[in-house]
Amino acid sequence: MKHLTTTHASVTDRHGQLEEMRVLTPDRTRALVTGAAGFIGSRLVEALLSKGHKVIGLDSFSNYYEPNVKRANIAASLRNPQFTLVTDDLATIDLGSVLDGVDVVFHLAGQPGVRTSWGIGFSTYLRQNLLATQHLLEALAQRPIPTVMASTSSVYGENDGRPLTEDAPLRPVSPYGMTKAAAEQLIDVYRRDRGVPVVCLRYFTVFGPRQRPDMAFQRFVDALECGRPLHIFGSGDQIRDFTYVDDVVAATIASIGAPSPVYNVGGGTPASVNDAVALMQQLTGRRGQVIHTECARGDVYRTWADTSRLRNEVGWRPRTTLVDGLTAQIAEYRRQRDFDKVAS
Repeated sequence: MKHLTTTHASVTDRHGQLEEMRVLTPDRTRALVTGAAGFIGSRLVEALLSKGHKVIGLDSFSNYYEPNVKRANIAASLRNPQFTLVTDDLATIDLGSVLDGVDVVFHLAGQPGVRTSWGIGFSTYLRQNLLATQHLLEALAQRPIPTVMASTSSVYGENDGRPLTEDAPLRPVSPYGMTKAAAEQLIDVYRRDRGVPVVCLRYFTVFGPRQRPDMAFQRFVDALECGRPLHIFGSGDQIRDFTYVDDVVAATIASIGAPSPVYNVGGGTPASVNDAVALMQQLTGRRGQVIHTECARGDVYRTWADTSRLRNEVGWRPRTTLVDGLTAQIAEYRRQRDFDKVAS
């Protein structure tokens, strides 16, 4: 197997700024992306293809949300001859042939969502976040391929008001967060005992084009654009470290072969949900009817990432403001809405 090679290079970001970042060198040509048709996964696939890499995408197209949304996410990549889509379940698929010739793995597959992880839905979280990850780790133990796994800020639980470092205790307050914390522990076991080279990234509140329909910003934009009431859980004073999806993708690619086992990926400028809604109202030109409902079980009050480890060791930093990211998300929502109207 080829050795992992990363280097630092000047990369031009979406605002035309030069950014020092670790990048995959040309000898690193084939990547496996699990969860390839999802919100972040589909953007990651496109970024890798744009850099000239071959990509194998694995996705089960589960019914957590409308599979046709995911098919739309991946449609452009399917037209690229460098991309191969495998439709299967990561928890059961024979990964031997899938991993043949693969140089790097990006493990983004999993069951998302805090609120649906309670009650009878928990078994799905165990299967998709733990059993599927263990199945992948077993395969990687036979052929140690550099891997990046998507984790979440939900592993931390509540925040005391200061930026959280990666050494903060893990005290998840939802079954979803617990399964992701357990997956990190499982990875650590395979890293220490089997030598599997996995880096975990704790994503903080990712937003932007293709955000899942159940996620807050996409629900808010949809409500404003369609003239429906906009429902906010709780007071709206909750603070989130909103992180733009393409910044997350850049961090994910740059973290292959990084020296530490875990990194935070956050936007760096926390804002309240109410402030974000006010921005959306301004950007859409629509006020809408805002309705506050009961706080959701398992939602924390504040998230805030200390990303100095990722900045110092990998060279990544967030580049996209909340205003710019929301502008892009609203534009993509309108583009997809107009396309759907024409198609129908």
